This record gives sequence, structure tokens and C-alpha cells, in this order.
Amino acid sequence: MKIPIRYNLRSLWVRRVGTLMTALGIGLTVAILVAMMALIDGLDSTFVNTGYPNDLVVIRQGSQNETNSYLDRDIFPRVRFLPEVARDENDEPWASGELIVVINHERIAGENETSNIVIRGTGNRSFEMRPEVRIVEGRRFAKGVRELIVSRSLSRRFKSMELGDTLPIAQNEWTVVGIFDAGGTAYDSEIWGDYDEIALAWTRPIYTSFLVRAKNGEARAALAKRIEEDRNIELQAIPQTEYYEGQTISSVGLKALGVFIAVVMGIGSCFAAMNMMYGTVMARFKEIGTLRALGFRRRSILASFLAESVLLALLGGVAGCLMALPVHGISTGTTNFASFSEVLFHFRITPEILFKAILFVSLVGIAGGLLPAARAARVRLIDVMRD
Repeated sequence: MKIPIRYNLRSLWVRRVGTLMTALGIGLTVAILVAMMALIDGLDSTFVNTGYPNDLVVIRQGSQNETNSYLDRDIFPRVRFLPEVARDENDEPWASGELIVVINHERIAGENETSNIVIRGTGNRSFEMRPEVRIVEGRRFAKGVRELIVSRSLSRRFKSMELGDTLPIAQNEWTVVGIFDAGGTAYDSEIWGDYDEIALAWTRPIYTSFLVRAKNGEARAALAKRIEEDRNIELQAIPQTEYYEGQTISSVGLKALGVFIAVVMGIGSCFAAMNMMYGTVMARFKEIGTLRALGFRRRSILASFLAESVLLALLGGVAGCLMALPVHGISTGTTNFASFSEVLFHFRITPEILFKAILFVSLVGIAGGLLPAARAARVRLIDVMRD
């Protein structure tokens, strides 16, 4: 015969003050855990959602990313006219030569607080090959003029980056003529300008990368192989999606911190649940004896008290998930350790994260309630009668 679950619900209600305090403690743990997972997921998705499978990022062999690569300009025609490169209706190759430079600029929040920002000198096809980049205010920069467009995320975090502002960089005055949105991709952490003007201002008459589009998946593999096997140019071609997935090194430290926090606070939550349940067992010593006298078996009492511990943890878990929901969509930034520049992203609370949180508190409830439940199951009727 099993003990009805309403017995456990009524028990939690009778001891509602202790139940509430324990649930809040577990809830705070869950809220922090959900926020950490949302932060990591937001950072990872910024890179994972960037790029297209048939587009290749071409950089110097041995380089880890665009910022530490350099390519002679005369190599670009050699790559863009390869037979595997896709062409448009005018027989023009889908390829763009680009230049990356990094500046240090002051943030809006915090006096004299600065961070590195990527400026991308774009080619003729840069916008066409990245349709996710949309101008939301102003216009595109003009060629041959020192004009820039800034991502909306950067304009909200750094000084002098609103529409119409003037940016004093590279010993020149640059005008912000447009604000763009890149749909939560890595380009939301960049400033864009005309390649020729940026190369001239920084005296860097080179490219740091090529972006080329293959005709199809089979051509992409052949194109990458052809580029990498050409010893005269010493380049490597990486599928754009794989290139940006490789930039998720930025979240390694955060993931390690998240695991550490989960372990430490999980142990604390287990002890909180265990303390609550041990107190419950001692306070209900006679109740347990009565249950034994009514014919309930030890395993039924064990299951009942374990279920009560899990219910207590789930109550805290639901409260923690609700407390964490307001952080969804909040914009923040960190350092991309691949390029040592600012990368902006949003907290993302997904159903998968909430499921993991509920699973986490269920395990906390089991771990915290197992010993007290076993203690309750071992209560002997004769001991209760003597008491």
C-alpha cells in the first residue's frame, strides 16, 4: 500500500515557513545556474549562428583568425577566379577581399573604461554575402569617403557611435552614417567601412581574409583542397560556419565557471534540503510510527519522504526559473580571446536550459532527501511506542 502524495503536500503546507525558506534557497541557486547557462548559450549562439555552409573564410596558413592573418592583394584575383567559385548572372565571382583592424575605444559606462573593437574594411560583395546585416538607421557608407556604419549593439555601449557622431580614429575623423543590425551574429560586434579608406588610414595595403562562395557542397570541398594545396599562396580555406564555431573558445572560461558554481551551489542546496528533511523526520517521529502501525511498509515510507524532498526541490526550481526569466534578452559583452576584441551577445533562456534546471533540482531533491528518507524508513514501531 502506497502513501498518497497529498500527505506530502499537506506536510509541506503545515511546515510552510521552513518549506518556503528552503525552496527560496534552492530557487536562488537555480536562478544563478539558469543565468549562467543563458549567458554561455547566448555567447555560443552568436558564433554558431554566423555564416553559411558554402562560404569559405580564406586566411593565411597558421593563422587562427582574421585578425592575425595577412594576404597580398595580388593573390585575391587568383582565388576569386578559381573554377569552383560561384558566379552571379553577370558571371562575376561571389568573393570579397576584406581587412580587419582593431581599435581601443571608450565605453559609455565607466569613466576611462575601454575595450578593443573590430573594424572591418569591406569589399564590393560584403553586404550581398551577408544578408543578415541590415541597415536600421541612416544609410550605408559611401566609397572613397571616411564614413562608417556601426552595429546597434556597439552604438549602445560605446561613446561617439550614434548616428551622426564623429569618431576620431587613426588620426582622422570618421562619420557614423548608419546603424546596422546583424541578427545576433558575430557581426553585431563590428564596425564596417570602405576597404580602400581603411587600408589607406592604417597604411595596410593588404587583405586579412577573403570570403568566397562555392557553387555547392561538393565544390566547396574541392575549392578548399585546391587553395590549401597551392604552395605558392600558402592559404587555408575554412567553411564559414566552422570558422565561427571555432571562435567559441571565448566561452571556455565561462563554462568552467558555470560548472564550478553549479557544483558548489548544488552541494549547498543538497545540504539545505537534507537539513529540512531531517528536521521533518524528527518532528514526525510519531506520524511515521502511526504509518507503520497502519501497515505501510518501509519502502512506502522511503518513497514517500523521498518524493516529498523532490517536491520541495521542484518548488524551488520553478521559483528559480521564474526569477531568472527577466535576464532573457539582456545584452552584454565579453572578450573574444581568439581576437582579443569585444564580442557582444544576449542572454538566451531556452526550453532546453529550463529543462536542465528542473533536472538539476530533481537530482538535488533526491540527493538531499535520500538519507533522511532512509532514516524515516528505519523507524521501528517499538521505539515509537516506548517514546
